[in-house]
Amino acid sequence: MSDFSLNRRSVLSGAVLLLASTALPTIGWAQEPQKGGRLTVAADSEPRNLNPAIVASNGVFFISSKIVEPLAEADYEGKDGLSPRLAVSWEGSEDGKSVTFKLREGVTWHDGKPFTSADVAFSALQIWKPLQNLGRVVFKDLEAVETPDEHTAVFKFAKPTPFQLIRNALPALTSVVPKHIYENGKIEENQANTAPIGTGPFKFAEHKAGQYYRLEKNTAYWGKSKPNLDEIVYQVLPDRSAAANALEAEEIQLAAFSAVPLADLDRISKVPGLKVVTKGYEGLTYQLVVEINHRRKELADVKVRQAIAHAINKEFVVKTIFLGYAETASGPVPKNDKQFYSADVPNYAFDIAKANALLDEAGYKPGADGKRFKLKLLPAPYFNETKQFGDYLRQALAAIGIDAELVNNDSAAHIKAVYTDHAFDLAVGPPVFRGDPAISTTILAQSGIPDGVPFSNQGGYKNADIDAIIAKAAETLDASARTDLYKEFQKKVVEDLPFINVADWTFISVASDKVGNIADNPRWAVSNWSDTWLAK
Repeated sequence: MSDFSLNRRSVLSGAVLLLASTALPTIGWAQEPQKGGRLTVAADSEPRNLNPAIVASNGVFFISSKIVEPLAEADYEGKDGLSPRLAVSWEGSEDGKSVTFKLREGVTWHDGKPFTSADVAFSALQIWKPLQNLGRVVFKDLEAVETPDEHTAVFKFAKPTPFQLIRNALPALTSVVPKHIYENGKIEENQANTAPIGTGPFKFAEHKAGQYYRLEKNTAYWGKSKPNLDEIVYQVLPDRSAAANALEAEEIQLAAFSAVPLADLDRISKVPGLKVVTKGYEGLTYQLVVEINHRRKELADVKVRQAIAHAINKEFVVKTIFLGYAETASGPVPKNDKQFYSADVPNYAFDIAKANALLDEAGYKPGADGKRFKLKLLPAPYFNETKQFGDYLRQALAAIGIDAELVNNDSAAHIKAVYTDHAFDLAVGPPVFRGDPAISTTILAQSGIPDGVPFSNQGGYKNADIDAIIAKAAETLDASARTDLYKEFQKKVVEDLPFINVADWTFISVASDKVGNIADNPRWAVSNWSDTWLAK
């Protein structure tokens, strides 16, 4: 891998930011990987459930993806953007009602038992379909998994299911767990959820609450001569500013997922022996979204929603809140997704005069105090950027006569208020685009989503045309035709604004120059790290 200079080009346009420090010439990216060593990594949270088959989220994957493997992983150059893991091949039937997976032979679980097709069938039918936060959608029509032999699994669907969707879902939604560990007792209460057993290059070793997670090398890993590292230790550092200090003090060698605050990057980039990398997150695009409660009379009017869109200066948000490490959003599919993105959508340029005119047309004239109406605004608490955008949005709304009351909750209270109680008018959310609109995006606009489903349409929005497109795409087998439907979906969403997309962003890693191979796939931070190494 070649060296790059640090700048603030958009991380979503494919730029790689890598500081060429004084240590690079001696360590060298071209150097042969070295064996052994302990990689110490910053962790800003402690997931209670470490089973990615149940909780498909980046916080869980960050640790568990080294232990529990999917059928396939994202790849920059592989066929269909994938590389094999527990499956070596996958093929869909012409009628869309079955997918055949050929599984890797000679794989063992960390307890020594053999991995077989029975494990895949159990994981799919007993966990992904009924329990997983994302799999419930993708595998809703899965009715059986046939296992003609120990290394073949044939997924049978009750209705035609696009192979394109199943293929796109493989990295994030198909973590396989051992049947013999989970088949007795309640899956959600199994002890392996906190001390996972997998087939990956690292074994779960220990967790000390408030201190660290420790993983150790799997000497029986199917990937011969891998992994390179002996250990991975996740040091719990909830305070993000602590990650930069720990890197400088050489207490840790890696801070992923923007654990080093964006505001510290200029300073940290000048520290000899450290490098800043944005590559390796392209498959983990976060979206800054204004969620809208359409039960509120004013917000049910499209002119009011359009006025709010015109009141948001997206370029200002990217420059001041994300410090340039993001990209303005045009709609519900990020620009870096080459498969589905469409530029053929309306544009709501920053225009206060236009916003005020729309509100006047809608009949909401300002009162003597200059205010038109009041709203309750709930920013998601997960990132500094979502909270900062909440402050910005309150000011942007004030400029057009809308009085927004900020309500800041902790994570649990925010989830309950927005997605169960609907106790909000506007909310700021950070949904993740996971490579296919059906996995994580259409749910933001689709009507009829049950109460309590996070990052879904809980604003009461209903549009028959959009629902029809979503339904048609769900049964369209031709990949090109399905892609065209999602381009139509984007256009209609931006026209009617069930929600407002503001910015798309990924993350940044800061690492010691001694860490090699830290960005070799589009989901690197949540992949297995078997190729990552540490120079002595």
